[in-house]
Amino acid sequence: MPRVKAVRIHEDGGPEVLVLEDVPDPVAGPGAVLVRLHASGLNHLDVWTRKGLPSVPKPRILGADGAGIRVDTGERVVINPGIEAANGTIHVIGEHGDGTNAELIAVPATNVYPIPGDLTFEEAAAFPLVFETAYRMLVTRAGLREGEWVLLWGIGSGVSTAGLAIARALGARTIVTSTSDAKLARAAELGADFAVRTDGDVKAFVKETTGRGVDIVIDHVGEATWRTSLDVAAPGGRIVVCGATSGPNPPAALHRIWWKQLSILGSTMGTKNDFEAAYELVASGRARPVVDEVLPLAEIRAAHERLEAGEQLGKIVLSI
Repeated sequence: MPRVKAVRIHEDGGPEVLVLEDVPDPVAGPGAVLVRLHASGLNHLDVWTRKGLPSVPKPRILGADGAGIRVDTGERVVINPGIEAANGTIHVIGEHGDGTNAELIAVPATNVYPIPGDLTFEEAAAFPLVFETAYRMLVTRAGLREGEWVLLWGIGSGVSTAGLAIARALGARTIVTSTSDAKLARAAELGADFAVRTDGDVKAFVKETTGRGVDIVIDHVGEATWRTSLDVAAPGGRIVVCGATSGPNPPAALHRIWWKQLSILGSTMGTKNDFEAAYELVASGRARPVVDEVLPLAEIRAAHERLEAGEQLGKIVLSI
């Protein structure tokens, strides 16, 4: 039986459970195509899944994002990692089925798109999941309008760098945070209007900068930032939550929500429409993904360690 290289987990745990090994060639069923992967982008979803949050059937190939060559046509393609089921739910590649940390993958033909413009395989693999996640947060859920203020916590994360690119493309004014001066400087190079240290007085900075607070807060941090997210939101503002890396149970502070008439919006991944809208921003050149570092597939454990430590700004990508 033909076999290809892939990284699989056979148990939940730390980076040590990631094993590069030979696996059977995937088979493209009805409506599916084979993609020979050249690059695979890492996401925090990979870390959570590796840890067993949620625990998935084993063995499992992780990885949601990928770019490569469509085997039947020879076309350079990128994969939309969200597979929409008939009931409207979204199955994520690498979480609900085998993923892109492999030389070859079978995916629905409807989830495969030409690589936009002059993007490399590595750049193409860096945008799908985080761009459709950020687009859904900012546009579909929060209804971003030109000229509004957006605060993005933790600019090193893939979602926040994607959110910065999308917010800028749509004419918003942006404030980003980080505990790293180097990351704040890099964010300024990427077009952030203002930057402030997360461990500084973010509330005072936002008030002085905007005069009234921000219209939209993009929060994926949770307990550590929630109180300040409520404080910096302007009256009638929207706080959009897609995760809680510091903990999911912050003090509610309900009085701030009703006094300011805030909207708290949950958001997860994105639909095909969200992906295609984000894809169009990239294809038109209005937004571009940020690659932090490219590592070979064999260094998957080091890649996970860097991502889990929060050392990156943008996306860590595996070359295959």
